[in-house]
Amino acid sequence: MDIKVQAMGDYQTNCYIVTIDNKDIIIDPGVNALRWISSKVTNPIAILNTHGHFDHVWSNQEVKDKYNIKIYTPKDDNFMLEKDPYGLGMPPSTADFLIKPDEEIELEGIKIKFHHFPGHTPGCSAIQINEHLFTGDFIFKGTIGRFDFPNSDAKLMKQSINKILKWTKDFHIYPGHGDKTTLKSEIQTLKQWERHI
Repeated sequence: MDIKVQAMGDYQTNCYIVTIDNKDIIIDPGVNALRWISSKVTNPIAILNTHGHFDHVWSNQEVKDKYNIKIYTPKDDNFMLEKDPYGLGMPPSTADFLIKPDEEIELEGIKIKFHHFPGHTPGCSAIQINEHLFTGDFIFKGTIGRFDFPNSDAKLMKQSINKILKWTKDFHIYPGHGDKTTLKSEIQTLKQWERHI
């Protein structure tokens, strides 16, 4: 398994390419991501969104059209893909599969689970592939995602932190912004946030 990452756009949003058995999975193709993606993939099979914020889905449709692949997005965030709620001129995209909370899918023999952690957005999810967790804007190195945006919910963020604190297995965490970390390394930070929300 090979993981490539490139920060995209003004918000330096991480776009990931996960390659397993010569199959490329693209996670969160942000602003102007196609050029970098095109230079790194040989056999793209899907686009996965952790959530619907513009800086994570900006290039969804462009990448989908170039490679004729499907978009998988959490169903509760689908409205953001189609409506450009922040009015920033984001190209709209159409998800092919709306993922239900905590749904597990299989793509060409690769098992993928969308763990639902709402709070930052209604559908915010961490995408698990093997022992790797692509957390979008739920968990970062040393902090968590904001929960004061339109459609954010502090109460749900607290519940999501409670949920992941019950996990006993460690994971490599690849966040939507900044450097990678591990779940074990973030436990104390998560506990502090849980107490203060």
